[in-house]
Amino acid sequence: MHRLWLIFAQTVTIAVAILFVVGTLKPEWLDQRPTTVVALQKAPYSADGEAPMPGSYRDAARAALPSVVHIYTTQTISQQRHPLLDDPIFRHFFGERPDGPAQRNAAGLGSGVIVSPNGYILTNYHVIEAADDIQVSLNDGSSHKARIIGSDPESDLAVLQIKADKLPTITFDQDEQVRVGDVVLAIGNPFGVGQTVTMGIVSALGRSHLGINTFENFIQTDAAINPGNSGGALVDVRGNLVGINTAIYSRTGGNQGIGFAIPVSSARSIMEQIIEHGSVTRGWIGVETQEISPELAESFGLPDTDGALIAGVMHGGPAATAGIRPGDVLLAVNGKPVRDPQAMIDQIAALRPDDKASLRLRRDRNISEVEVRIGKRPTFRQEKE
Repeated sequence: MHRLWLIFAQTVTIAVAILFVVGTLKPEWLDQRPTTVVALQKAPYSADGEAPMPGSYRDAARAALPSVVHIYTTQTISQQRHPLLDDPIFRHFFGERPDGPAQRNAAGLGSGVIVSPNGYILTNYHVIEAADDIQVSLNDGSSHKARIIGSDPESDLAVLQIKADKLPTITFDQDEQVRVGDVVLAIGNPFGVGQTVTMGIVSALGRSHLGINTFENFIQTDAAINPGNSGGALVDVRGNLVGINTAIYSRTGGNQGIGFAIPVSSARSIMEQIIEHGSVTRGWIGVETQEISPELAESFGLPDTDGALIAGVMHGGPAATAGIRPGDVLLAVNGKPVRDPQAMIDQIAALRPDDKASLRLRRDRNISEVEVRIGKRPTFRQEKE
């Protein structure tokens, strides 16, 4: 009996010693209470402290966000002196009023993209149109006064410049292989709420005949674009610039899933001309054109609706000098068929002034070739060709 008691005492002593050691060094081993209300499965963390997120566009946003800026404009609007202020009876009852015209400030906002370390910013013309003062707010919160380098109203693009050091710049897409269905991000300052990133896909390419600009070749996207996004960046999943957000189709003024952006290839070409020359040079022949409807083709005795009908010719212009007359139908420019008036404008505008171009015309059921010396296109806000 005594032997059994010794064994029991030794066992209890060893157990107490083990409990003491475990309770001192590893108390969590003894805590059997649940640490959470519900058992959750947590994602693993990467070495830099951020969880890997398949399908996330954070890297694209991180690359592009610093180069997208907010643009604030101020315009002074003068109000003419009312004629009643000069009436003696009115002045007798209501007293004298200031002689100078009343003025008030109209504020506008938009977005832009820093394209070079020396401060060049690409934006829309309508963002800075008629502005007396332009302020640019960077991603870091700093604000800078901007000056206009040049603009191109017919494509709705403009170039600004600010003076600042170590500016972040956007990376231009070099492949220019954006396709329908590609994921894109729209970055801008909608309604002035602050920098915002929205995601969508490329819905269509080559959108034109919208009546927005004279020269149209838009990327259509369903990424949310709202007032204030104009001039902001449309980027791909690598953060490369593929377009400049320009307009929306909306019945309410807000986003309805149809937005338009100027392709980066067009924007780059126009931007380089503005920076180098202060403006954009395009070809011009001095004609007014009209689309050929089936009814018009029948009345003119035309075999089809192909081409652009010459509705007017500017006196002394390149077309008039070459003998082109109203009623002629322009069928081709340098052998390239003309589908409609918009295509004709684009084809002529792509030619350099002083170059000679061969135009194929239909006149009184006869086809002829006419050589025209291309002139320099004047600046039009709306199409006069």
